Amino acid sequence: MVRNLHKWVRRHARNGKQNDEAKPAPSRDIPLAADLQRNTEILQSLYANCSDVIFRPFRIADTIDAMIIYIEGLTNIEELGSCVLTPLMNGSGAVLQDARRWVSGSISVSKVSEANTIGDCIESVSRGEPVLLHEGDNRGLVLGLGKWEKRPVDEPTAEVVVRGPREGFTESIGVNISQLRRIIKSPALKVEAMKIGDYTRTKVAISYVEGIADQTLVDEVKSRLSRIKIDGILESGYIEEMIEDYSFSPFPQILSTERPDVTCANLLEGRVAILVEGTPFTLVAPTTFFSLMQSAEDYYQRFLIATAIRWLRYLFLGISLLLPSLYVAILTFHQEMVPTALLLSMAAAREAVPFPALVEVLLMEVTFEALREAGVRLPKQIGAAVSIVGALVVGQAAVQAGLVSAPMVIVVAITGISSFMIPRYVTGIAIRMLRFPIIFLAGSLGLLGVMIGIIAIVVHMCTLRSFGVPFLSPLAPTKGNELKDVAVRAPLWMMDRRPHLTGEDNSSRQAPNQKPDPSNGGES
Repeated sequence: MVRNLHKWVRRHARNGKQNDEAKPAPSRDIPLAADLQRNTEILQSLYANCSDVIFRPFRIADTIDAMIIYIEGLTNIEELGSCVLTPLMNGSGAVLQDARRWVSGSISVSKVSEANTIGDCIESVSRGEPVLLHEGDNRGLVLGLGKWEKRPVDEPTAEVVVRGPREGFTESIGVNISQLRRIIKSPALKVEAMKIGDYTRTKVAISYVEGIADQTLVDEVKSRLSRIKIDGILESGYIEEMIEDYSFSPFPQILSTERPDVTCANLLEGRVAILVEGTPFTLVAPTTFFSLMQSAEDYYQRFLIATAIRWLRYLFLGISLLLPSLYVAILTFHQEMVPTALLLSMAAAREAVPFPALVEVLLMEVTFEALREAGVRLPKQIGAAVSIVGALVVGQAAVQAGLVSAPMVIVVAITGISSFMIPRYVTGIAIRMLRFPIIFLAGSLGLLGVMIGIIAIVVHMCTLRSFGVPFLSPLAPTKGNELKDVAVRAPLWMMDRRPHLTGEDNSSRQAPNQKPDPSNGGES
């Protein structure tokens, strides 16, 4: 097999531009040999033209030839020299009868594992852990000395709260798992890891709480992840598209969050979290439409305040989806529904506008969406100014030029503000996308077209499933006990049952009768 690997390396070097040769070497499972030179030649051939991969030869106790392979910039070189090279090179040759045991006992590295194949060595070196090979041993030692630049734990930028934790996930999956462990201090929190991607070998971790999450759900998540065969995973969005039930739906069927507290809250409700190396966004499955409309702060504020905010959120969701369509439908087909004084005012404002209401609203909506997207993509220092000032300037200029009417600018502005009330960015995008077909229906069929659009959206949402859970659950199908956390946020002492997802293993999440008794000094 070693000879075949050398043939592949030479053939790949000669024909590197051919498509059928541009795949990883088919011999990653070749076991390491006891011949150090042979192992070194194989690895050097695979890492040809890789100037950052260092092959450091030395002699153990001036007796046994050895080699350390590591990647510059991913390895703690200081500890490698002081904890590995120095004690091995200065050792005594009299104790080398059992070289492997002596080497393992001489190095002062807390995490040491074994590499048995060429593939094991490649994976270890790629994640920053040096591999130590020495003559006469067909197994290498993997040294846990990985060190690379990491972003510090900071406040999430996409899920800002007034009251609540200020820390978010980072791009390091180890840091993210530790944040979950710090919140859920129980051995029931399970974390199972796998590698996805032929080239990137991205680490993906499945996290769930044993005894709360249904094992059928956990097995289904593992099965869908194991079926992913792709060159690389660069962000959790890759995995989301690969495992969701309905790819062509505008609505997300998997919750993405960068908050550890939101992830832990979902784990305690029986869901499964998927953490991906290289991204701060964690996936949570299954999810529902009402989960996407909830914010972490809903459970940190007083329940009356949280309920009022939820009502406001659903109200502005309807405004964001329907206000431009209603404006077009009423102005085009149903003028009799507008009070006479308001109708005369709107007619006077539209007197100089050369376009019908449908073209007018499309012109303003597309312009507003373009300005908002430009504000997101531009640097932070000027992004906000472009999106806000640009909208004001363009709107005022369009009114003065007679291209659009002043009421239309007000409608588009209220619609844009309403979309910011939706707590999840991906859900807001879905509503913004659905706004345009309803506008066309309103411009062609009036209020009948608006109703057709609403019915089509509701029917579509009723057909969606997220890992077997209905997307509109617990409203459709109706589950009365769970409605206390949908349109309202009941007091925490009332929500003693977990949401029904795919199993009933552990449906109780707190002791009953937790309501405070005022007659007893507030004690339960």
